Amino acid sequence: MAVVTMKQLLDSGAHFGHQTRRWNPKMKRFIFTDRNGIYIIDLQQTLTYIDKAYEFVKETVAHGGTIMFVGTKKQAQESIAEEATRVGMPYVNQRWLGGMLTNFSTVHKRLQRLKELEAMEQTGGFEGRTKKEILMLTREKNKLERSLGGIRDMQKVPSAIWVVDTNKEHLAVAEARKLNIPIIAILDTNCDPDLVDYPIPGNDDAIRSAALLTKVVAAAVAEGLQARAGVGRDSDKPDATGAEPLAEWEQELLASATATASPTAAGAEPGTPEANVQTEPKTTES
Repeated sequence: MAVVTMKQLLDSGAHFGHQTRRWNPKMKRFIFTDRNGIYIIDLQQTLTYIDKAYEFVKETVAHGGTIMFVGTKKQAQESIAEEATRVGMPYVNQRWLGGMLTNFSTVHKRLQRLKELEAMEQTGGFEGRTKKEILMLTREKNKLERSLGGIRDMQKVPSAIWVVDTNKEHLAVAEARKLNIPIIAILDTNCDPDLVDYPIPGNDDAIRSAALLTKVVAAAVAEGLQARAGVGRDSDKPDATGAEPLAEWEQELLASATATASPTAAGAEPGTPEANVQTEPKTTES
């Protein structure tokens, strides 16, 4: 069974890139065409790169590794927290604090402080203190929880990181590269593919696209955990329920991809959709 289908990618809007004037020329090889000033990402390549990233994540986790999920933009925050929590992996969906990877020993001390404050609150350690002291301790705990809650159980730097929007998360990317930590990431048409070890060409601005691809990575983590435990199942992979109907030109993309992938189409060149249908401009969902 495929990790994810072409239709699921189309339904999520993963094929919409940025406006043609806002792009990184290094992404040219991942671009299928442009429609009304919007780049359309080559989802055939996306499927291929998803398989590579999926296999890497699965094998990394199966051999005892951890994957840190990183996505602090509004469109990614919910899915990053939800999927990482579901598979027991660390995540950062608020502000990235400088040194989270490169100065992890200091970050780990702050995590210990967070746990200490939580223990004090739960065991009555705040009793006997003044209202001002309790207020200060509570504020400190809440601040630590907000910034470090997603990595509270992380004992060492992760084996790899999953990133939604490498431009926004440039600090995380820079720290990972400095430590030679592999980076798996969505690559929109304005990103630099040279910074990423396992790129997945796609739309990093749409909620559904970010959620779908984050779910794919989480499914790979789940399969890796199952392999580590000696069991296996397919139920964590994304399903296509609740999808909206595709536009005519998107249906042509899907039909073209299906024909190209079928044995009878071997040797045939992929068709280029020429439907005279207005493209929906890429919008940032919030």
